[in-house]
Amino acid sequence: MFEIFDYEFMQRAFVVGVSLSLLTAVLGSFIVLKRYAMLPDALSHIALLGVGIGLVTHASPIYVPIVVAVVAAMAIEYLRYKKRLYSDAILSIFLSGALAMAIVLINLSDGFNASLFSYLFGSITAVSDEEAKITVGFTVVSLLLLLGSYRKLLFVTLDEESAQASGIPVFWLNLMLVVLSAVTVALAMRIVGILLIGALMVLPISTALLYKENFVKTVWMAILFSLVSVVSGLLCSYYLGLSSGATIVLVALAFFIISLFLNL
Repeated sequence: MFEIFDYEFMQRAFVVGVSLSLLTAVLGSFIVLKRYAMLPDALSHIALLGVGIGLVTHASPIYVPIVVAVVAAMAIEYLRYKKRLYSDAILSIFLSGALAMAIVLINLSDGFNASLFSYLFGSITAVSDEEAKITVGFTVVSLLLLLGSYRKLLFVTLDEESAQASGIPVFWLNLMLVVLSAVTVALAMRIVGILLIGALMVLPISTALLYKENFVKTVWMAILFSLVSVVSGLLCSYYLGLSSGATIVLVALAFFIISLFLNL
């Protein structure tokens, strides 16, 4: 069984997978509790636009989606907070607009090819050394930021108006959260896939919430569900020849369904 770790691409996949499972579980905990669960899906389609730009311009397949997703995330939060527009309407506009532009750009390039499909559905063989290093480094920095602002961020998540009245920088904390989410989505698209990353950020915390524990225990449970889903999904995808992203999400979905019945 352990011969799987003889291959460098699987070593990289597990390093990136474990890092992302930790980060997506923590970020997803705040996002879901803020009733902002559609944000990862919107950002994933925006990242696809970044992929389309990269294909047309032959630019970096790593950095272009990150830049595009971060700029869009900042615009989304600005419109939501400053212009007082409804969150679901803003996300719908960005999602549909980014998807339309991405399709046009993909058509202008070589069209749908194997490289593009690895972005859409994830590929364990597509993770490079550079991506692995960037992902691990970003995970460490992000978790430190989230840990350092944990209490304020939780206050903002549970009661934004009261937090603002208390003098907490609500806009900047929310902006940090969406920017971290944007970069996470852009980094995760190689292993999980653009079309499935939203599920990885939402399913583990949704599963943990079914057990009705306090916030800290819920986050730890989300991390556990996310970690097991990623590791099990990667093992199954390798030995059964399946898509890594789809397998990871199916394992996470199985945990949710089982937990749903256990907590009826």
